[in-house]
Amino acid sequence: MFDVVVVGGGPSGATAAEDLARSGVKVAMLDRAGRIKPCGGAVPPRLISDFHIPDEQIVAKINTARMISPTNRKVDIPIENGYVGMVDREHFDEFLRCRAADAGAERFTGTFLRIERSGTTKIIYRDKESREERALETKLIIGADGARSDVARAEVPGGDTIPYVIAYHEIIEAPAANEVYDPMRCDVIYDGVISPDFYGWVFPHGKSASVGMGTGIDGIDLKKATADLRAASGLTDCKTIRKEGAPIPLKPLDKWDNGKDVVLAGDAAGVVAPSSGEGIFYAMAGGRAAATAATAALASGRISDLQLARKLFMKEHKAVFKILGAMQDAYYKSDERRERFVSLCHDVDVQRLTFEAYMNKKLVSKRPLAHIKIGIKNIAHLAGIVSPLRT
Repeated sequence: MFDVVVVGGGPSGATAAEDLARSGVKVAMLDRAGRIKPCGGAVPPRLISDFHIPDEQIVAKINTARMISPTNRKVDIPIENGYVGMVDREHFDEFLRCRAADAGAERFTGTFLRIERSGTTKIIYRDKESREERALETKLIIGADGARSDVARAEVPGGDTIPYVIAYHEIIEAPAANEVYDPMRCDVIYDGVISPDFYGWVFPHGKSASVGMGTGIDGIDLKKATADLRAASGLTDCKTIRKEGAPIPLKPLDKWDNGKDVVLAGDAAGVVAPSSGEGIFYAMAGGRAAATAATAALASGRISDLQLARKLFMKEHKAVFKILGAMQDAYYKSDERRERFVSLCHDVDVQRLTFEAYMNKKLVSKRPLAHIKIGIKNIAHLAGIVSPLRT
């Protein structure tokens, strides 16, 4: 009998399993081996600090972000007083799983099938090696099994209706630095030809790079869009190492638990930031919140304590999600709006406030005049009062 079974061993599930094990909880972590999530791999300094990530897991430290508009207008934003870290999910996720196991979590490799309740609660899964069905008996379950979570769909209201975009990327061998590619710079491409409702990216990973895009519109040829992006970025001839695609949720669920024995975390709960699509930090923060809620429920015997996971997460991050959601709704609708968004990025206050918020994962409130100026510029652009070509 386990106290908790964590279904899913990505950043969210592995973080939850490690936290639970370190708090003395008997925990199992069930994960499908071999799957690598398509992800740009960007992580902020706060993640590295909060979750004690060793430097060897950071494959690159980016000091500039380049925003590229539909008319190929480029705005380079220096990242002051910090950097954007880059991880390779192939190695980063396994590092987190191994660390959870070292802390005392028991690892099981297989595919989640269902939850059975007949006197006791059991996770039924298909073992990877034997291909046989096996069971893990448990008191509580953390569903951290991704954007199309089987646990969420079966157990939590709304778990089958999370809005999402499909992300696709190709990991390529990075070229030498040249006039187009800079190994110390992230390129974010806001162009309807690449993505009509999201964006494309070129993110350096040291010896490799992630090149991809996302969209929520059916019928878009993701592979062609990525090929077009590689061509525009001078990366067509670079060797392709691997290709990956997956859904990325864009809205947190209104409820994260089933009121009985299940609580969600990470993509399963929908905690990917709107506008940016950033998910690793929020996945790990969600895993930590789920572990805290499960520990509280085990200690108190109150199943209602599972609600703490969403309450703790949203208390800290709701405002950021709200602002980013509004920004996506305002600027991602057309190339004309995207052009205006990149124009806004020329503003030094926009640059500083954006990356201070990114690195620290909270809204910056120390410069009210800057906020007022940015608000006025936003209104002017959205109302069409100024030209998108003006800075």
